[in-house]
Amino acid sequence: MTIRVQCDRLAPVPKLVDHHERRTLLADALLRVAATRGLMDVSLRHVAAQAGVTSGMVQHYFRTKDEMMVFALDVVAARVQARLEADEIGDDPRARVRALLVAILPLDAERELEGRVAVAFHAYGAARPAVGARLRDDPEAVRAAIADRIRAAGAPGALDPERAATGLLSLVEGLAIHVLGGHVDPDHALATLEGHLDLAFAPW
Repeated sequence: MTIRVQCDRLAPVPKLVDHHERRTLLADALLRVAATRGLMDVSLRHVAAQAGVTSGMVQHYFRTKDEMMVFALDVVAARVQARLEADEIGDDPRARVRALLVAILPLDAERELEGRVAVAFHAYGAARPAVGARLRDDPEAVRAAIADRIRAAGAPGALDPERAATGLLSLVEGLAIHVLGGHVDPDHALATLEGHLDLAFAPW
């Protein structure tokens, strides 16, 4: 007796594609390329080669280079947030501000990559309004969060919370550049940050 089996039952099950995972893979490739070449010279072709995919796949997920840039910024922001959530910081305002600022300093390989890309993004954003606007949004949100924490401490130092927050964020961004350039070692950068945190959270 011949057993007949319907061919459609033997057809392979299509593999489900995680589109967010694919986009994140491409964003990671963009970060690696940007860290070595700078963003002005990065193309969709460079990202495709770094990710080991075709240029057509990159264009399938990102219509333009700027669109890919903005998504890469979101990936970096999500990773900084994940590092913060992984630390048991507690509710102490100073400790929370310290953790947020330390997350920006290039103190390990992952943050060094992010730091080099951040410098490249700022240079690129100066000439690209869409990306530049996105770059302005993030620091404003971080600055507001720091000011809120200083205000919550109830005993700000010589500066008002808004100015203290601007100073701390500017300090850390400058320290990050000096650490990346080898002008300041990480321990010196951390000690400098601690001193300015003491000033921001000191009683009158």
